[in-house]
Amino acid sequence: MTRFQKLATAALISVLVLMFVGAIVRVTGAGMGCPDWPTCWGCLIPPTRVENVDFAKLPIEKFQNKAKRMGRDPESITAASLKAEFNPRHVWTEFLNRLTSLPVGFFSLATFIAAFWQREKRPLVFWMALTSLVVVLTNAWMGARVVYSGLAPGVLTAHLALAMSLLGTLSYCAWRGTDTPWRVAMDPRPLGRLRLALTVLLVAIIVEGIVGARVREMTDMMAKFHVDAPRETWMGELESTWKYLFHRSFSWVVLGSAWWAWSLAKRHSTVGPGRVGNVVFGIVLAQMVLGLVMSQVHIYSWVQVLHVGLAAILLACVWLWLFATAPVRKI
Repeated sequence: MTRFQKLATAALISVLVLMFVGAIVRVTGAGMGCPDWPTCWGCLIPPTRVENVDFAKLPIEKFQNKAKRMGRDPESITAASLKAEFNPRHVWTEFLNRLTSLPVGFFSLATFIAAFWQREKRPLVFWMALTSLVVVLTNAWMGARVVYSGLAPGVLTAHLALAMSLLGTLSYCAWRGTDTPWRVAMDPRPLGRLRLALTVLLVAIIVEGIVGARVREMTDMMAKFHVDAPRETWMGELESTWKYLFHRSFSWVVLGSAWWAWSLAKRHSTVGPGRVGNVVFGIVLAQMVLGLVMSQVHIYSWVQVLHVGLAAILLACVWLWLFATAPVRKI
């Protein structure tokens, strides 16, 4: 592995870790643990007790103006409302989430700088590295919009969509940053079918992920209004929405396309599906089991975190597998 590949891989891993931590933030309801950005309760290091917060120094008017632009009632944001919302566990969960984003920015910038030495031999690598950095900066800005919007559903979904695209650009950099990138050993005709199967799988995962994010937003709202309600109440409401039904049913499309790609590689590749192919198919099967647990047993917090984290790893692996099927002239 070249030095450039190591940087790109570090950036990719840091994004995956951040998505895991972000899932923990969502599950614990700590997304509004810090009402301001980039500081947290007006501090670089957040307080552990509400008594340590100087509400006179918080830019409450700024909070209200931004909330108004995000469609929220600005009058609902006051020093008293902020004080009532202070939760030290949420504060530090969200703060650790922000700290986890720092390696993403550092390694993405380092990858972009290192890509300058890739421009002549591999110009697409340079542009992918640049795109990665732009997406990281855009998502940092989007993170502020998430805070000031009060976790508005559309903003959260856009935040996730950008992270999904970042997995693709960094996966390409990690794969192609060498003269001899890994390739699937297969004859041209079955290789073309594998590429088609992986393209279908990639699109299916992206669609499933975006719809799943909207389902997660619905469960967030239910958590606010059904604190002590039995699980049957939650599932009854979820099953009456097309988003949940689509998300649950469309998972079979993901499974079918994953099996299609895996079986093609097993039959026609000299080394079979390989590690990447086996990981992809294994994660898809695990996701089906986790989805079954949430739909038939209980919506456990740890299952939700694992579901989101594995989805991120799955997407990165599918991107990598797809890149490895590209013709030489197209890389």
